[in-house]
Amino acid sequence: MRRDITIMGNRQLGRLGVGRLPSLLVDAGEKAWNRYVEFLTANIRNRNTREAYARAIHRFSVWCEQQKIGLHQLSPFLVAAYIEQLGTQVSAPTVKQHLAAIRMLCDYLVIGQILPMNPAASVRGPKHVIKRGKTPVLAPDQAKLLLDSIDTTTIIGLRDRALIATMIFSFARVSAVLGMNVDDYYPDGKRWWIRLHEKGGKFHEVPAHHRLDEYLDAYMSAAGGVGDRRSPLFRSVDRHGQLTERRLTRNETLGMVKRRARSLPLPEGTCCHSFRATGITAYLLNGGTLEHAQRIAAHESPRTTKLYDRTSDEITLDEIERILI
Repeated sequence: MRRDITIMGNRQLGRLGVGRLPSLLVDAGEKAWNRYVEFLTANIRNRNTREAYARAIHRFSVWCEQQKIGLHQLSPFLVAAYIEQLGTQVSAPTVKQHLAAIRMLCDYLVIGQILPMNPAASVRGPKHVIKRGKTPVLAPDQAKLLLDSIDTTTIIGLRDRALIATMIFSFARVSAVLGMNVDDYYPDGKRWWIRLHEKGGKFHEVPAHHRLDEYLDAYMSAAGGVGDRRSPLFRSVDRHGQLTERRLTRNETLGMVKRRARSLPLPEGTCCHSFRATGITAYLLNGGTLEHAQRIAAHESPRTTKLYDRTSDEITLDEIERILI
């Protein structure tokens, strides 16, 4: 019976690409693991969050199995003990994410009458305050060097240039850009706009910078319009260097960025997120306001936008150099 339950549950999770059923839920019975599958599908709509939470819960399940703890034996003390141990192995932000995953799952199990109470509700995570982001930022001349270095005689080069430029000129996350379809680049009056696919199924519309207009037009023209208007805008390529119908993934995009960054004098650790910070910093350096940067980046709080602002770095260095000895 347990084997049949596991096979059935793993089959459902396999369709989501989120691994296998945690033994903690399997051992608690069909109602428990069924509720877990519902938690990942009906309760969490963002694919990246779903995958991250599934990994967190699986890790917690392995720990419970090692400690011979069942689902109905969980208590605030045991969850706190796990979080304490986890804090010695991973960073504080990761610990907070794992605790959030456990807490949300237990809430869902309480609502489904699987658990009488949430054992993670009163457990506190580690304090973690960030006042300055750690993502490497490109100077405007470095960003221009990267865009100009791309060979645009191929469809791959045109795609990569348009993709990087979209992240820079719209302050967009890589997932929001990769989620775009062809019809998410559209005219409105005399200007072209881009529609970004943000978290939670939300859309964020931003006017396209004139350089971005140029790069997207060149890419789409070379791709023959990139097919149906509802098809992916940024696609993978086959072994012959031709565009496929498959949407480009985050890992493929990161690999592309890393390869291009290594061939240039760019900061170590340059990644997709660097372009979001690069665009915001360049905007503020040219007199843009934090309020407008927040709106362009679709941040809920100006404090989040401030993490990407590196305009104060140079000022701080100038002040330090005043220490004459």
